[in-house]
Amino acid sequence: MALDYDTFATRQAQARSQGRYLGLGIGYYVEGTSIGPYEGAHVRVEPDGHVFVSTGVTSQGQAHQTVFAQIVADQLGIEPQAVLVTAGDSQAFNWGVGTFASRAATVAGSAVHLAAVKVREKVQALAAELFEASAEDIELAAGKVFVRGAPQRSLTLGQMAIKANPLRYTYGDNARTLAAMNLAAARPGPALPPERDAPGLEADGFYSPPHGSFASGVHGAIIEVDLPTGMVSFVKYVAVHDCGRLINPMVVEGQVHGGVAQGIGGAFFERLVYDDTAQLLSSTFMDYLIPTAAEIPDITVEHIETPSPLNPLGMKGVGEAGVIPVAALFASALDDALSPWHIRIREMPLHPCRLHEILQQARGVPNN
Repeated sequence: MALDYDTFATRQAQARSQGRYLGLGIGYYVEGTSIGPYEGAHVRVEPDGHVFVSTGVTSQGQAHQTVFAQIVADQLGIEPQAVLVTAGDSQAFNWGVGTFASRAATVAGSAVHLAAVKVREKVQALAAELFEASAEDIELAAGKVFVRGAPQRSLTLGQMAIKANPLRYTYGDNARTLAAMNLAAARPGPALPPERDAPGLEADGFYSPPHGSFASGVHGAIIEVDLPTGMVSFVKYVAVHDCGRLINPMVVEGQVHGGVAQGIGGAFFERLVYDDTAQLLSSTFMDYLIPTAAEIPDITVEHIETPSPLNPLGMKGVGEAGVIPVAALFASALDDALSPWHIRIREMPLHPCRLHEILQQARGVPNN
């Protein structure tokens, strides 16, 4: 937190002399992620160069489309904007388990990766035949396919998709391009050799993890308690998280931010209140107190990348991690802030009224 404990203790003592009560809290966690049984994906290159990806998991706002597009783009040497992702549509891909337990990127993302690798290998095999080179020497970059060291003689990924279909490549401007490069001429043998498996550039990939993996981290925060009201404000919040290899650091950071906000809400603000007849009184956002940007502090996030050996991209889950340690962190910070009255927080969640009651009881002040 860029603040050693001795420095904080001095700051805390100075604040108490001014009637302000600061507390330092720390929460550690280990999160089980990436459970099976499996996920699958389909990757297909179209003649216009776009790549279609479909998978069975659904998105709840975790930017699956962005992350899966990045995974495919990395394998096929194209921009992520050229990748179109469909998720959770059984007509597009009918095998899938679901989005839960921080498993989408690790399990479905691995399936997307494996499918994209198969497509890449098909591209390399076809290009090796066309350019009379070794498949290991074929590169895919900037949307083009060429022999390493000779990018001046290249085909686009879309043209490779056309060439991969013995019917399609005989028509249109792309056919003329292929013919000019002597790549559309008749060849001996079948138009679709047995080793090519099927026309076009597409493949399925499935990934089944051997067992779950574990993300981990630690959060630290400084809070300030207002004694007369029982309100608590966050002065500083830092989260250090290890979810393995980061595919998109901005997405990971956003998920941690969202988790922390949800954790703060669950620890201190959000309540389901019922009257004596069991009627819910906090059924609207006028009464159910969700913290806003005014209550959520600036959050500093640091990443540690320890690749997981359990999947091909070394990822671990991240979706639920931000929320896990917040309640414990909040309780420990309150213990520290209210230590002059030997208060120990033994219940969670709290809310300002309940914390005010605890403070009044500890200070010997009668409740009105």
